[in-house]
Amino acid sequence: MLDHLAYKAPEPKVIAGAKADWELVIGLEVHAQVASNAKLFSGASTTFGAEPNSNVAFVDAAMPGMLPVINEFCVAQAVRTGLGLKAQINLTSAFDRKNYFYPDLPQGYQISQLYHPIVGEGEIIVDMGPGVARRVRIERIHLEQDAGKSIHDMDPNMSFVDLNRTGVALMEIVSRPDIRGPEEAAAYVAKLRQILRYLGTCDGNMQNGNLRCDVNVSVCRPGAYERWQETGDFGHLGTRCEIKNMNSMRFIQQAIEYEARRQIAIVEDGGTVVQETRLYDPDKGETRSMRSKEEAHDYRYFPCPDLLPLEIEQAWVDDIAASMPELPDEKKARFVSDLGLSEYDAGVLTAEVENADFFEAVVAACGDGKLAANWVINELFGRLKKEGHEIGDSPVTPAQLGGIIALIKAGDISGKIAKDLFEIVWTEGGDPAAIVEARGMKQVTDLSAIEKAVDDIIAANPAQVEKAKANPKLAGWFTGQVIKASGGKANPAAVNEIVAKKLGL
Repeated sequence: MLDHLAYKAPEPKVIAGAKADWELVIGLEVHAQVASNAKLFSGASTTFGAEPNSNVAFVDAAMPGMLPVINEFCVAQAVRTGLGLKAQINLTSAFDRKNYFYPDLPQGYQISQLYHPIVGEGEIIVDMGPGVARRVRIERIHLEQDAGKSIHDMDPNMSFVDLNRTGVALMEIVSRPDIRGPEEAAAYVAKLRQILRYLGTCDGNMQNGNLRCDVNVSVCRPGAYERWQETGDFGHLGTRCEIKNMNSMRFIQQAIEYEARRQIAIVEDGGTVVQETRLYDPDKGETRSMRSKEEAHDYRYFPCPDLLPLEIEQAWVDDIAASMPELPDEKKARFVSDLGLSEYDAGVLTAEVENADFFEAVVAACGDGKLAANWVINELFGRLKKEGHEIGDSPVTPAQLGGIIALIKAGDISGKIAKDLFEIVWTEGGDPAAIVEARGMKQVTDLSAIEKAVDDIIAANPAQVEKAKANPKLAGWFTGQVIKASGGKANPAAVNEIVAKKLGL
C-alpha cells in the first residue's frame, strides 16, 4: 500500500486565454474489454480477427425468444478489477436496458448497469514524476455489452455490419472529474491499463479496441475546482464536452489540448459552450461535433426484464481477493526495499507485467537484484527494442541471462566477456557456463600471469609511466592495455591493484 502523504500532488494545467487564465477539468470513461473466452450473455467466442459474423450466437443476433444468461467469469473479472482499484464491491447489482438507435446491435438496446453497478467507489494513484502523484477517484465500474461494427468503405451504396463484437463484455470504469491536464489524463489511462494487465482482467490492447475511452473536458477559472470540491456544485466546473472512442495516449493528449482551447475561445468571445459529443480527427488535429450530448433520461433506462438482480456472496468475493496478484505499485515498492533498486529502475521493470516476471526469474537464477536490473534494462531491453522483439520473443531466457550474471558474480568472466557471451547466447543459444568452458572464455585470475603482463606493458612504455606518476588518473591506460593484451580475460580489479603497486601510486 502506498503512503499517499509521501507524494506531492502536481499543479493543475493552466492555459492562458486571450483575456484570462483557465484551468482544465477532465473525467474519463474507460471501456475495458473483459478478458474472457465467451461473451457476457452468450457462449459465443470473443476471438479477435475471426471471419465477420462468425462469432455470433442466437442471443447476440437477437433471435426471437432468445434470453441472455450471465457469464459468471465476467462477473468475477469485474469484481477482481474492483478489488484491484480498492473499490467497494456491491453484493447486489442489477442490469438495465439503455434504449438508443444502435445500427450494429440487433436487439436495438444495450444491456448495461446504471442504477446499481457491480462496483462502487475506488481510486488510482497516478505517478507524475519522482515524488509527484495524483489521486484520481473512481466513481463506479459497471458491466455492459459491446456493440458490433458498421463498415462503410466496402461499397459506395450500402453499409455492412460485423456482429462479432456484439455482446462482448465491457467494464466501463468511470472516474470523477479529478484529472487536471492532458499529460495526467494519458498517465491515468496508462496506469489503469497497467493495473488491468497485472490483474489479467483486460489485455489493454488499444489498437484492437480492447481498451478505449471517452474523455469529458471542461474549462473553468482558477479556484473554481476547489469551490466544486467544497460545495459539490458542478456548475463551477463549466460545461463539459465528451470526446468519444479515444484509443491512443498521444491522441488523448492532443484532443484535450485542442478541445480546451476551443472552449476557452468560445467563452472569451462571449459565447456559450454547448454540451455535446465530439470526435477527434487526428489528421486535422481537431475535434468536431458528433451529436448533442444525451443525459441518462434520454436513453429511457429501465430494469432489464430478462435478467434477475445479480446477488453475490461475500465469501465468493473473499475467495477472489485471496487469489489477487501483486499489483504494480506493491511490486515496485518491493523491488526498491528488498532488492535495493532505484525508483526509476523499479518503475521500468514493473511497467509491464511480462517484464517484471522476466526480471524476477533472472533474479531467482542469479541472486543479485541490482546486477540483474542493469542487465535486463540495458542489455536485454536495448537489444529487444533494436530488433523489434517483445519480451515474450526474447531469444535469451531468464535462466540463461541469470546464468551469465552468476558467472560475473563468481568472477569467472568479466563484464566485457559477459557481453560477448550474451551475444553468443542471443544468436546461438546454449548454456552460458558450458559455453565459457568450451570456448576458453574464463577470466584470468592468476596474479603471476597478470603481473607479468603489467611488467611487459610498463617496460614498453616508459614515457607513459612518467605521465601516470605525475597524474595518477592516467594509470587507467595501463589497465586498459593489459586487459586488451589478455583478450579481455584479465580480472580488472586485480589489474588495477597490480598497476597501482608497480607504479608506486
